[in-house]
Amino acid sequence: MWSDVVDFNQFYRSRLGKAARGIVQAEIRAHWPDVKGMSVVGVGYATPYLKQFDGEASRLLAIMPAHQGVTHWPRGKPNRVALAEETSLPFDDMSIDRLLLVHAVENSEHLRAMMRECWRVLSGQGHLLAVVPSRRGIWSRTERTPFGHGKPYSKAQMERLLSDTLFEPISITRALYMPPSNWNPILKAGPSFEKIGRRWAPRLGGALFVEAHKQVYAATPAHRVPFRRRLMPVPALAAPTASRQEG
Repeated sequence: MWSDVVDFNQFYRSRLGKAARGIVQAEIRAHWPDVKGMSVVGVGYATPYLKQFDGEASRLLAIMPAHQGVTHWPRGKPNRVALAEETSLPFDDMSIDRLLLVHAVENSEHLRAMMRECWRVLSGQGHLLAVVPSRRGIWSRTERTPFGHGKPYSKAQMERLLSDTLFEPISITRALYMPPSNWNPILKAGPSFEKIGRRWAPRLGGALFVEAHKQVYAATPAHRVPFRRRLMPVPALAAPTASRQEG
Protein backbone atom coordinates (compact mmCIF):
# COMPACT_ATOMS: atom_id res chain seq x y z
CA MET A 1 0.00 0.00 0.00
CA TRP A 2 1.46 3.35 -1.07
CA SER A 3 2.30 5.93 1.60
CA ASP A 4 1.32 9.56 1.08
CA VAL A 5 3.80 11.94 -0.54
CA VAL A 6 3.43 14.33 2.41
CA ASP A 7 4.72 11.64 4.79
CA PHE A 8 7.77 11.10 2.59
CA ASN A 9 8.43 14.84 2.47
CA GLN A 10 8.21 15.19 6.23
CA PHE A 11 10.63 12.33 6.82
CA TYR A 12 13.28 13.53 4.39
CA ARG A 13 13.09 17.05 5.83
CA SER A 14 13.77 15.70 9.34
CA ARG A 15 17.25 15.27 10.83
CA LEU A 16 16.96 11.48 10.68
CA GLY A 17 15.72 11.64 7.10
CA LYS A 18 18.65 13.82 6.04
CA ALA A 19 21.10 11.42 7.68
CA ALA A 20 19.47 8.42 5.99
CA ARG A 21 19.45 10.22 2.65
CA GLY A 22 23.19 10.83 2.83
CA ILE A 23 23.90 7.16 3.47
CA VAL A 24 21.50 5.83 0.83
CA GLN A 25 22.61 8.40 -1.73
CA ALA A 26 26.26 7.37 -1.32
CA GLU A 27 25.37 3.71 -1.84
CA ILE A 28 23.37 4.52 -4.98
CA ARG A 29 26.35 6.46 -6.36
CA ALA A 30 28.62 3.50 -5.60
CA HIS A 31 26.42 1.38 -7.88
CA TRP A 32 26.19 4.07 -10.56
CA PRO A 33 29.45 6.05 -10.49
CA ASP A 34 28.95 7.47 -13.99
CA VAL A 35 25.64 8.19 -15.75
CA LYS A 36 26.96 10.81 -18.15
CA GLY A 37 24.76 11.08 -21.24
CA MET A 38 22.26 8.50 -19.92
CA SER A 39 18.52 8.75 -19.30
CA VAL A 40 17.81 8.27 -15.58
CA VAL A 41 14.30 7.78 -14.19
CA GLY A 42 13.19 7.34 -10.59
CA VAL A 43 10.01 5.46 -9.68
CA GLY A 44 8.26 5.64 -6.30
CA TYR A 45 9.71 8.40 -4.14
CA ALA A 46 13.19 8.72 -5.64
CA THR A 47 13.55 12.51 -5.87
CA PRO A 48 15.83 12.83 -2.79
CA TYR A 49 18.35 10.62 -4.61
CA LEU A 50 18.08 11.95 -8.17
CA LYS A 51 19.58 15.39 -7.55
CA GLN A 52 23.12 13.97 -7.54
CA PHE A 53 22.72 13.07 -11.23
CA ASP A 54 21.58 16.54 -12.31
CA GLY A 55 23.91 17.98 -14.95
CA GLU A 56 25.32 14.53 -15.64
CA ALA A 57 22.42 12.53 -17.03
CA SER A 58 21.05 13.58 -20.41
CA ARG A 59 17.49 13.11 -19.11
CA LEU A 60 16.46 13.07 -15.45
CA LEU A 61 12.82 12.41 -14.53
CA ALA A 62 10.74 11.04 -11.67
CA ILE A 63 7.49 9.09 -11.73
CA MET A 64 5.31 9.03 -8.63
CA PRO A 65 2.48 6.47 -8.43
CA ALA A 66 -1.07 7.78 -8.65
CA HIS A 67 -2.08 6.41 -5.23
CA GLN A 68 0.91 8.08 -3.56
CA GLY A 69 0.42 11.62 -4.82
CA VAL A 70 2.90 13.96 -6.45
CA THR A 71 5.09 16.89 -5.46
CA HIS A 72 7.00 19.46 -7.52
CA TRP A 73 10.71 18.73 -8.04
CA PRO A 74 13.30 20.19 -8.20
CA ARG A 75 12.62 23.21 -6.05
CA GLY A 76 12.77 26.51 -7.90
CA LYS A 77 13.25 24.85 -11.30
CA PRO A 78 10.98 23.51 -14.07
CA ASN A 79 9.11 20.44 -12.88
CA ARG A 80 10.53 16.99 -13.73
CA VAL A 81 7.95 14.85 -11.93
CA ALA A 82 4.80 13.23 -13.33
CA LEU A 83 2.03 11.16 -11.80
CA ALA A 84 1.40 7.79 -13.48
CA GLU A 85 0.05 4.33 -12.81
CA GLU A 86 2.75 1.96 -11.57
CA THR A 87 1.77 -0.57 -14.26
CA SER A 88 1.80 2.00 -17.06
CA LEU A 89 4.98 4.05 -17.23
CA PRO A 90 4.82 6.88 -19.81
CA PHE A 91 7.95 5.86 -21.75
CA ASP A 92 8.68 4.07 -25.01
CA ASP A 93 9.99 0.52 -25.09
CA MET A 94 13.70 0.22 -24.26
CA SER A 95 14.09 4.00 -23.79
CA ILE A 96 15.60 4.23 -20.27
CA ASP A 97 19.25 3.58 -19.37
CA ARG A 98 19.01 3.70 -15.57
CA LEU A 99 15.86 2.99 -13.57
CA LEU A 100 15.89 3.73 -9.83
CA LEU A 101 13.15 2.25 -7.63
CA VAL A 102 12.92 3.78 -4.13
CA HIS A 103 9.98 3.14 -1.76
CA ALA A 104 8.37 1.39 -4.72
CA VAL A 105 8.89 -2.39 -4.52
CA GLU A 106 7.80 -2.71 -0.89
CA ASN A 107 4.67 -0.58 -1.43
CA SER A 108 3.48 -1.70 -4.84
CA GLU A 109 -0.02 -3.13 -5.08
CA HIS A 110 0.75 -4.77 -8.45
CA LEU A 111 4.39 -5.68 -7.97
CA ARG A 112 5.01 -8.14 -10.77
CA ALA A 113 3.09 -6.04 -13.29
CA MET A 114 5.15 -3.01 -12.24
CA MET A 115 8.40 -4.96 -12.61
CA ARG A 116 7.39 -6.17 -16.07
CA GLU A 117 6.66 -2.58 -17.02
CA CYS A 118 10.14 -1.65 -15.80
CA TRP A 119 11.48 -4.45 -18.00
CA ARG A 120 9.64 -2.99 -20.98
CA VAL A 121 11.03 0.55 -20.70
CA LEU A 122 14.60 -0.43 -19.78
CA SER A 123 17.09 -0.55 -22.64
CA GLY A 124 18.96 -3.72 -23.53
CA GLN A 125 22.10 -2.44 -21.78
CA GLY A 126 20.18 -0.64 -19.05
CA HIS A 127 20.37 -1.23 -15.31
CA LEU A 128 17.65 -1.28 -12.66
CA LEU A 129 18.49 -0.44 -9.04
CA ALA A 130 15.89 -1.19 -6.37
CA VAL A 131 16.30 0.16 -2.84
CA VAL A 132 14.14 -1.90 -0.47
CA PRO A 133 13.92 -2.35 3.30
CA SER A 134 15.82 -5.40 4.50
CA ARG A 135 13.90 -8.04 6.43
CA ARG A 136 16.84 -8.49 8.81
CA GLY A 137 17.43 -4.80 9.48
CA ILE A 138 15.96 -2.79 12.34
CA TRP A 139 14.70 -0.04 10.00
CA SER A 140 11.91 -2.31 8.77
CA ARG A 141 10.71 -2.80 12.37
CA THR A 142 9.73 0.78 13.15
CA GLU A 143 6.96 2.71 11.43
CA ARG A 144 8.58 6.07 12.15
CA THR A 145 10.39 5.97 8.80
CA PRO A 146 9.28 5.02 5.24
CA PHE A 147 11.51 1.95 5.47
CA GLY A 148 9.13 0.56 8.11
CA HIS A 149 6.12 0.54 5.79
CA GLY A 150 5.22 -2.05 3.19
CA LYS A 151 6.85 -5.46 2.81
CA PRO A 152 10.54 -5.88 3.70
CA TYR A 153 12.63 -8.30 1.66
CA SER A 154 15.45 -10.76 2.12
CA LYS A 155 18.21 -11.25 -0.45
CA ALA A 156 16.67 -14.56 -1.56
CA GLN A 157 13.22 -13.00 -1.98
CA MET A 158 14.60 -10.22 -4.17
CA GLU A 159 16.52 -12.71 -6.29
CA ARG A 160 13.31 -14.71 -6.77
CA LEU A 161 11.34 -11.59 -7.69
CA LEU A 162 13.93 -10.62 -10.28
CA SER A 163 13.95 -14.09 -11.78
CA ASP A 164 10.14 -14.17 -11.96
CA THR A 165 10.07 -10.81 -13.79
CA LEU A 166 12.86 -11.57 -16.29
CA PHE A 167 15.68 -9.68 -14.58
CA GLU A 168 19.11 -11.00 -13.65
CA PRO A 169 20.86 -9.64 -10.53
CA ILE A 170 24.23 -7.96 -10.95
CA SER A 171 24.96 -7.16 -7.31
CA ILE A 172 23.19 -6.89 -3.96
CA THR A 173 24.62 -4.67 -1.23
CA ARG A 174 23.40 -3.31 2.10
CA ALA A 175 23.52 0.01 3.93
CA LEU A 176 21.72 1.88 6.76
CA TYR A 177 23.42 0.22 9.72
CA MET A 178 22.84 3.20 12.00
CA PRO A 179 19.80 2.88 14.30
CA PRO A 180 16.70 4.82 13.16
CA SER A 181 16.96 7.26 16.06
CA ASN A 182 16.79 11.06 16.32
CA TRP A 183 19.23 11.03 19.22
CA ASN A 184 21.97 13.50 18.34
CA PRO A 185 25.00 11.27 19.20
CA ILE A 186 23.65 8.52 16.92
CA LEU A 187 23.03 10.95 14.06
CA LYS A 188 26.56 12.30 14.34
CA ALA A 189 28.01 8.78 14.46
CA GLY A 190 26.14 7.64 11.35
CA PRO A 191 29.27 7.12 9.18
CA SER A 192 30.92 5.14 11.99
CA PHE A 193 27.88 2.86 12.27
CA GLU A 194 28.13 2.21 8.52
CA LYS A 195 31.80 1.23 8.70
CA ILE A 196 31.34 -1.01 11.75
CA GLY A 197 28.19 -2.62 10.39
CA ARG A 198 29.70 -3.44 7.00
CA ARG A 199 32.65 -5.12 8.68
CA TRP A 200 31.14 -6.91 11.66
CA ALA A 201 27.43 -7.38 10.86
CA PRO A 202 27.10 -7.13 7.06
CA ARG A 203 23.68 -8.81 6.93
CA LEU A 204 22.02 -6.36 9.32
CA GLY A 205 21.86 -3.31 7.06
CA GLY A 206 18.48 -1.61 7.03
CA ALA A 207 18.21 -1.44 3.24
CA LEU A 208 19.05 -3.73 0.33
CA PHE A 209 20.41 -2.24 -2.90
CA VAL A 210 19.60 -4.66 -5.69
CA GLU A 211 21.07 -3.89 -9.11
CA ALA A 212 19.95 -5.95 -12.11
CA HIS A 213 19.75 -5.99 -15.89
CA LYS A 214 17.03 -7.46 -18.05
CA GLN A 215 17.16 -10.92 -19.53
CA VAL A 216 16.85 -9.87 -23.15
CA TYR A 217 16.88 -13.47 -24.29
CA ALA A 218 13.85 -14.38 -22.17
CA ALA A 219 10.60 -15.23 -23.93
CA THR A 220 7.84 -12.64 -23.78
CA PRO A 221 4.37 -13.67 -22.59
CA ALA A 222 2.16 -15.38 -25.16
CA HIS A 223 -0.66 -12.90 -24.47
CA ARG A 224 0.36 -9.30 -24.04
CA VAL A 225 -1.55 -7.40 -21.40
CA PRO A 226 -2.52 -3.97 -22.78
CA PHE A 227 -1.85 -1.12 -20.39
CA ARG A 228 -3.35 2.34 -20.70
CA ARG A 229 -0.41 4.70 -20.38
CA ARG A 230 -1.74 7.70 -18.50
CA LEU A 231 0.54 10.61 -17.72
CA MET A 232 -0.68 13.10 -15.15
CA PRO A 233 1.89 15.91 -14.82
CA VAL A 234 2.02 18.46 -12.05
CA PRO A 235 0.22 21.62 -13.28
CA ALA A 236 2.89 24.01 -14.51
CA LEU A 237 1.10 27.11 -13.20
CA ALA A 238 0.38 25.74 -9.73
CA ALA A 239 2.94 26.94 -7.22
CA PRO A 240 3.85 24.09 -4.84
CA THR A 241 3.21 24.65 -1.17
CA ALA A 242 6.12 24.63 1.23
CA SER A 243 4.96 21.45 2.95
CA ARG A 244 4.92 19.52 -0.30
CA GLN A 245 8.31 20.48 -1.72
CA GLU A 246 11.38 18.35 -1.80
CA GLY A 247 14.76 19.87 -2.51
